[in-house]
Amino acid sequence: MRGLLIWEGDKAMIKEYASTIYTAAVGSSGKEAAAGGIVAAAGIVISDLLGGWDKALQVLLWLMVFDYVTGVLGAFKTKTVNSDVMFWGGVRKATLLFVVGLATLLDDWLQPGAPIFRTAAIYFYIGREALSLVENTGVLGVPWPTAIKDKLEQLGGNNDANIGSGKK
Repeated sequence: MRGLLIWEGDKAMIKEYASTIYTAAVGSSGKEAAAGGIVAAAGIVISDLLGGWDKALQVLLWLMVFDYVTGVLGAFKTKTVNSDVMFWGGVRKATLLFVVGLATLLDDWLQPGAPIFRTAAIYFYIGREALSLVENTGVLGVPWPTAIKDKLEQLGGNNDANIGSGKK
C-alpha cells in the first residue's frame, strides 16, 4: 500500500525537488526570471528569422564559433593579434546570419514551405566556414587528410594549394 499513498515526508521531498528545479530553471529572483524570459523570447525571434533551428543551421553556427576561436588562437600563435581584425571578423559573422535571414524571407515570399534560398545560403556558408577552419587549424599545426581538404576546396571555391598547411 506504500506505493499508492504519499506520506508527509514524500510531500516535503517533492516540494523541495520542485523548488530546486524551479530555481535552476528561472533563478532565485524576479529579475533573473525576467532576464531568462527576455533571453528565451529573443532566442525564439532569432530562430524564427533564421528559418528554424535545424541541423544545417546548428552546423553553421558551430563552424562559425570554431572558426572565430581558431582564428584568434592562430593570431596569438603568429603574434598578429589585432582587436580591429577581431571586431570586423565578428561583424562578418553577424552579417552572414543576416544573409541567412534574408534568404529565409525570400523563401517565405517566393516559395512558402520550400527553403531553397535559405538552404543554398547555409550550405554555401558551411563550406566557407569549414574551409576557413581548416586554414586556421593548419596555422595551429593540425594536419588534415587530403580528401577532406580537397572536398572543402571544392565547396569553398578556393584553389589554394596551401589549405590546411598553415600557409595562407
